[in-house]
Amino acid sequence: MAFTRATGKHRRPGRLHRTTARAAGVAALATTGVVGTLAAPALAAEPAPEQTGLTPVVTIGDSIAEQIDAQAAAQRLAAEEAAAERAAEEAARERAAEAAEKAAQQAREDKERAAREAERKRLTAYVAPISASYVSTAYQASSGLWSSGSHTGIDFHAASGTSVHAVGAGTVVEAGWGGAYGNQVVIKMHDGTYTQYGHLSSIGVSVGQTVTPGQQIALSGATGNVTGAHLHFEARTSPEYGSDIDPVAYLRSHGVDV
Repeated sequence: MAFTRATGKHRRPGRLHRTTARAAGVAALATTGVVGTLAAPALAAEPAPEQTGLTPVVTIGDSIAEQIDAQAAAQRLAAEEAAAERAAEEAARERAAEAAEKAAQQAREDKERAAREAERKRLTAYVAPISASYVSTAYQASSGLWSSGSHTGIDFHAASGTSVHAVGAGTVVEAGWGGAYGNQVVIKMHDGTYTQYGHLSSIGVSVGQTVTPGQQIALSGATGNVTGAHLHFEARTSPEYGSDIDPVAYLRSHGVDV
């Protein structure tokens, strides 16, 4: 009896075809990272080749596919969490940089404000016209030495050549010879009052010049109508003679200890 070879679409797959299919299935599992854990149990469940005469083919059931999907989902979640953590770290760095810049800006503004305040105080401060001195002749003292019959200012004890300072900030309105006052300087102060410095041996400022508190403007001397070297100081309501006010009260009202 002769046997004929099966032909047509129902022909049983040959050994080469079955082997190729198995290799393709194993390669697909290798890319998912589960072939090491899943392929072995699947193969172990199949009958041995010698029992069936067929080359085993790896098959994947629904449970294995679900595990692959779960692993992929876990990987996606881990990637998303890592990206969120990096974004949070970047946001924290940006906030820290903004806070540092804001603090630096605040420090600069505080420094500038302090500098302005210090300058304001310096310009509004008053000092004595002669350092480490004292009043040797009082205001409105009576004597025939003065044409008005009384002293229109105060005299500070000072040897000739002693530094004379502007008592406050202002603008020089007179600088030169002043008759009985000898060499004199008159300054219009920022508050609208005037101060006068007389009997100077030399003058170091000129009309129109602005001066600051404590700035040296002249040297004391004995020019004009005097009996010896000293500084004559007056406070006035105008630059003219006769508008004098109490210079001690004037200096004390501006914080100068006289």
